[in-house]
Amino acid sequence: MAELRQIAIYGKGGIGKSTTTQNLTAGLCEHGKKVMVVGCDPKADSTRLLLGGLAQKTVLDTIREEGEDDISLDCIMKEGFGGTKCVESGGPEPGVGCAGRGIITSINMLENLGAYTDDLDYVFYDVLGDVVCGGFAMPIREGKAKEIYIVASGEMMALYAANNISKGVQRYARTGGVRLGGIICNSRNVDRELDLLRAFAKELGTKLLYFVPRDNVVQHAEIHKQTVIQYKPDSNQAQEYRNLSQAVIDNKDFVIPTPMTQERLEEILMEYGMMDLADDYKI
Repeated sequence: MAELRQIAIYGKGGIGKSTTTQNLTAGLCEHGKKVMVVGCDPKADSTRLLLGGLAQKTVLDTIREEGEDDISLDCIMKEGFGGTKCVESGGPEPGVGCAGRGIITSINMLENLGAYTDDLDYVFYDVLGDVVCGGFAMPIREGKAKEIYIVASGEMMALYAANNISKGVQRYARTGGVRLGGIICNSRNVDRELDLLRAFAKELGTKLLYFVPRDNVVQHAEIHKQTVIQYKPDSNQAQEYRNLSQAVIDNKDFVIPTPMTQERLEEILMEYGMMDLADDYKI
């Protein structure tokens, strides 16, 4: 039996982590893999496309309404596209409490209820934003996720966040055994984006695992509450996500990242991303 691979997906808020994770998951299911997705975002949208809409009741909402002692696995886990197991941690009401606590509570409950079955090949933790909060670092801090992928683009703030996330991975790599598996580019069609992401990944000591091109079919699929593979299985973009899933399956390169200084990050941005900046302002 193959070893269970537990993977955390990080990246700047709004970069497309949840969309990428769900489409990647759909590709893995086509490969016959058994997958569980644990949404670690209070918005509870990490499994929306797999479930055909925001139909998932979160772990924390279930606890609040029914009490922790009366919960069964069926109450917090739903089956999605391709047989995926879907869980949403949820969080407190806006402005109240720590959302990271929902992640901790959810993972502990899933373990206690026997969600991590022997037939699982992958568990994905789709994590909100950055890892500067200890709660959001839970999947790697407690040694649950051993592989990290960072979703980024050629935009400055996406790379700034990715570099910051690498600092967290580096910290926990020393104690928890977590490693960075690479950068996934969710393209924004920025100038020289591919070259920039390759240079950025190299500087971190990792690689650009896959470059996902920008395509409007992704938004169309989201409107229909489906992954691209389900919505338009014969599209070029569906094949891109299949290729991404194969890249994850085949990946054997896991490293402790070497985050760069702010100055070095800005140098790379100037070299690859902003070389023609002055020309943009010519009248």
